[in-house]
Amino acid sequence: MHNVSHVVIDRHCIISVPENITKPVQHALDMIIRDHKKVFGHQPELKVESEVEATITIRYTNNKDECPDRPEAFGFRFTNNNGKWTLNIIGNDDLGIIYGLLHYSQQYLGVDPFWFWADLQVNQKTEIHIPTSKFDSAEQKVKYRGWFVNDEVCLIGWKEEYPPTKEIWYPVFEALLRCGGNMVIPGTDLPRSGIHGDLATEMGLWVTHHHAEPLGAEMFLRAFPGKRPSYKEHPDLFESLWEEAIQKQKDDKIVWVLSFRGQGDAPFWLYDPEFDTPEKRGALISKVVYKQYEMLRKAVEHPVCCMALYGEIAELYKEGHIQVPDNIIKVWADNGYGKMVSRRQGNENYRIPALPTAKDTGEHGMYYHITFHDLQASNHLTMFPSPPELIKEEVEKSFFAGVSSYLLLNSGNIRPHLYPLDLVSKLWSHGTIDVEEHLQEFISRLYSSHNQELIKLYKSFFTRTIKYGPNADDKAGEEFYHHPARKIIGHWLQGKAESPLQKLFWATGDISFTDQVKWFKEKCENGLVGWEELLIECQQLSSKLSKTDQQRFYDQLILQVVLHVSGCKGFISLCKAYLSFIQNDHPLDFVHASQSIWSYREGQKALKQAEHGKWENFYRADWLTNIESTIYSLEALRKFLRMQGDSPDFFLWYKEYLMPETEKHIYLENTHRNPLSDDELAIRLAEDFWGN
Repeated sequence: MHNVSHVVIDRHCIISVPENITKPVQHALDMIIRDHKKVFGHQPELKVESEVEATITIRYTNNKDECPDRPEAFGFRFTNNNGKWTLNIIGNDDLGIIYGLLHYSQQYLGVDPFWFWADLQVNQKTEIHIPTSKFDSAEQKVKYRGWFVNDEVCLIGWKEEYPPTKEIWYPVFEALLRCGGNMVIPGTDLPRSGIHGDLATEMGLWVTHHHAEPLGAEMFLRAFPGKRPSYKEHPDLFESLWEEAIQKQKDDKIVWVLSFRGQGDAPFWLYDPEFDTPEKRGALISKVVYKQYEMLRKAVEHPVCCMALYGEIAELYKEGHIQVPDNIIKVWADNGYGKMVSRRQGNENYRIPALPTAKDTGEHGMYYHITFHDLQASNHLTMFPSPPELIKEEVEKSFFAGVSSYLLLNSGNIRPHLYPLDLVSKLWSHGTIDVEEHLQEFISRLYSSHNQELIKLYKSFFTRTIKYGPNADDKAGEEFYHHPARKIIGHWLQGKAESPLQKLFWATGDISFTDQVKWFKEKCENGLVGWEELLIECQQLSSKLSKTDQQRFYDQLILQVVLHVSGCKGFISLCKAYLSFIQNDHPLDFVHASQSIWSYREGQKALKQAEHGKWENFYRADWLTNIESTIYSLEALRKFLRMQGDSPDFFLWYKEYLMPETEKHIYLENTHRNPLSDDELAIRLAEDFWGN
């Protein structure tokens, strides 16, 4: 006999479901059916409102004693029918039932929120015992919390179909729900024919909008090509787009974004130069936002609205030029590197605090990045470069300042960012976090052994990132090795090396181009030491792990370390190539450029190694960091360098450095004219110069 104080779940489980089940709850139930099949090898039997027979009953609350009386709440209650206990998963609404089901899945079936993204297997069992102690869900710290699936090129390029299909989006939204999220921006400027928005709504999520697409409306220039995107000239056209978006979404759960920026996420006055003072700009933004709000209130009762105080809008608001009604959530943004200050724009970096003060009334929220793309030093394929303590400090500080109505987290391509995504999910749920305890818990979920050693290596990752500036958050992601490198190559090949490269002043300051090259070389040389040490430590530990843990460790950490190592090495060799070039040592600069190519190719190989099984082609759309573009630029440079001394027949360096002395003066040109390829020539020259 089973212990009567437990609910017994096994392959014969019967689940009682509501008669008219909603689409969001059905999606969650589908997850539970799949989870049961993984755990017990058999799907549960579903019966409509059959509580007497059921092992698990799913239903909405009948009274306030069954679960907390607030949105999204759920409770576990237990009933005994003829000696058999039943688990009642009771929700206050659809999301309450969804979170209750997913809590049951994680707590008792052992399904991790990131089971899909981390390739975590579910342990099979014959039965599970659930103690009959009532349970109530805790209130979430943040009311609207979720992901902006932004710069999602890996998700876009993973499969052939475009826009991405349900196969791509379902695991994204499932993971978000399992992390306690309730809101999403499903992608960046994807075709409106795609499934992403409708599926997010179907799964019970609130949908919100990019700050450059107020109300989720079509971009003006896409809808009206050839017309100047001026609200002053064409208010009727702008408002027609807003009205169309409102009518399309008015029956869905929407956190409406009110805003007015220019086309392509830029200030609107780039297209409307008559707005040439902060007062004029702020007045128009205030007018437009109020108009959007009035249009929305005519179609939607009690709409949930927010306004992104991002970029130039934050500065205008801080200066008092923009007025925002109190019942619109004001959303503050970090700088892309985790610090709640204004972001760097080109070389300008004012670092204006981006948090409300006591005079800022109403509700407040935040837009936060754990992945970013700014064509400078951001992280896209690798984890957030600063220690997680910085995330904790900035988010908790924001909560203390009253920023707790909304938290939109830039989640990128999900897979490379599981650790910081999980960290922030705990913050939006609980309001605080012990970073040490969380890392231990996270590692224990992902790996079956050697946890303390793994914890040490994960911590070490954040201490090895290159510090390129004076601020705590001036830490480099992998884009640091690519966008500046390509800019240097272009500046060099365009014959502009006599002048400094202004686009790099954000890093180097106003110094000569040669000194800029030396600056990057020194930063990467200093960083490379730590990265190579960490890579060796990771490889040594990997050999001790189980086969499945080895692959996961590679996908989640070693790959990212290799991207830093190969990036450092590639950039250093590029800098050496330039410094040799200005000394007119062309065979040597050719070899350095070749070594740069070979190093960056190691990064490509590392990405390919992580494309196993279902992940085939996951990184083929690396269009933002774009290692391929860096190599393309270097190959152009290498050909240019070979032209300096090996032209016109591309045989001179072979003759001077590689041909045996006995042959140099007696060979016949008509029988010795098969020039070596760039790679082969560089390999043989390097052996001649350095013996390796």
